[in-house]
Amino acid sequence: MDRAPEERERNMARWTIAGSVGYVVGPALIAVAVVVGLGWRGVLLLLALASVPFAWAGRRSPTPQAKDEDADADAKRGLLAAFRNRQVLRWLFVLEAADLLGDVLHGFVALYFVDVAHVGAVEAAFAVAVWTGAALVGDVLLLVVLRHMSGWTYLRISAAIVLAAYPVFLVVPSPAAKLAVLGLLGLLNAGWYALPKAALYGELPGRSGTAIAVAGIGGFAAAGVPAGLGIAAQQFGLQATMWLLLAAPVALLVAARSPNRGRGA
Repeated sequence: MDRAPEERERNMARWTIAGSVGYVVGPALIAVAVVVGLGWRGVLLLLALASVPFAWAGRRSPTPQAKDEDADADAKRGLLAAFRNRQVLRWLFVLEAADLLGDVLHGFVALYFVDVAHVGAVEAAFAVAVWTGAALVGDVLLLVVLRHMSGWTYLRISAAIVLAAYPVFLVVPSPAAKLAVLGLLGLLNAGWYALPKAALYGELPGRSGTAIAVAGIGGFAAAGVPAGLGIAAQQFGLQATMWLLLAAPVALLVAARSPNRGRGA
């Protein structure tokens, strides 16, 4: 049995944990620095100094040599070929759609709690902390979950739960209840970046540079989504606009199936 897809999922999940740690620890460091009077510049200086030993330790690490990823074609043709691959486009779509309840929701959480839930700035900041903290816990727990079920089974189960839970988050009137559901959404969001990204890499074996370029172009194309949501919020209100983020679990349920099934297996 080929264990490469499972190992790729776990590796991407571990990589995502590192990003989540930075997501949570970074603002906390800034907040502590401000409280003690160090300021954000002091934090950046300390982090720069802390990185020196790691840079020194890695000075003898061999520099990877450039690989000929597309031996039978140049990089441009390889990139165009990737965009003609339906499986690549499928996982790129899933990756960007799932981000609606990832970075996009993260960008709207504080505004939503102030504008819709009518809480103060401190409570809104706490809501962001709950979201990022729950996401970190979820990313860690994902490694345990992947030992017991496939990533694609987990994605569909979590998407189904989110499809039911997210409307509750929007309609429940109590800010405390919204906060509780937000924490659940942060937990369930784990893997929504790592697993589709792993599948995207899996569709382009040995061509990691092409995979990075494809994901970058997809991210650039989706960069206008938050602006579009902002315009919609101006026209129809933030509460109504937030319902559009339900497209994320719907996309996962429709498109996130096993790569083998995607090939007709």
